[in-house]
Amino acid sequence: MRRRETVLFYRLAKGVAGGTLRTVYQPWIRGAENIPATGPAILAGNHLAVIDSFFLGVMIPRQISFLGKADYVEGRGVKGRLVAGFMRGIGLVPVDRRGGAAAVAALRTGLEVLEGGGLFCLYPEGTRSPDGRLYRGKTGVARLALEAGVPVIPVAMVGTDVAQPMGKRIPKLEPTGIVIGEPMDFSAHAGKQDDRDVLRSVTDEVMYQLMLLSGQEYVDVYAATMKARLASGAPAPSSESDQAAPGGRTRPPGLVPPGPPEE
Repeated sequence: MRRRETVLFYRLAKGVAGGTLRTVYQPWIRGAENIPATGPAILAGNHLAVIDSFFLGVMIPRQISFLGKADYVEGRGVKGRLVAGFMRGIGLVPVDRRGGAAAVAALRTGLEVLEGGGLFCLYPEGTRSPDGRLYRGKTGVARLALEAGVPVIPVAMVGTDVAQPMGKRIPKLEPTGIVIGEPMDFSAHAGKQDDRDVLRSVTDEVMYQLMLLSGQEYVDVYAATMKARLASGAPAPSSESDQAAPGGRTRPPGLVPPGPPEE
């Protein structure tokens, strides 16, 4: 899709969908001032529901590009084309989950977005949380940050899993919000995007900030692994400790999911 068409679809999607979501669901936001007015940055978010990207797109003034299933833009017929145009319009970069090569290509697209001065959103968990807890982050966010030399802004979604549980297409009228943390500078690790230890350390630091912002319990297992266990009929294991935190640290006491800002 040409850039002009993408911009037109974006403005249409944000105007129509944005007005509807704001009016009906009334999402709240904290830390919006942490989003730079210009310049490239990675938004790294926890992932609770399909609607996460929609609420981010509505509540953040700047256009965001984000990864999404290729299925969203592969529909046929009039309806399929409208859905594809809408999804591309709100910034979706399609990724084929059937193979690693396509995923790498999508990350390269993310690099292009950042080199063009844009905002690129990633969900380091790789898939939606199966139970509302925060899971181990994949290192793609760290690799992209170090290759592009841009800050990472942690973004915590709150309550979207309650509004849209697994399998529910239309969200319920439940309180939802976004907490945006301060930009994280990893320039000290410049040039080390092929160092596995550095990638894991950077990723764990991002996940730690997401835990602090969201108040979620942390599980040091990949979300996809947990989903596979659940699909096999195995009981869902609890985390080794409800005090676990990314990077082998201890969870600070008193963390709870935040609420809307006081007026």
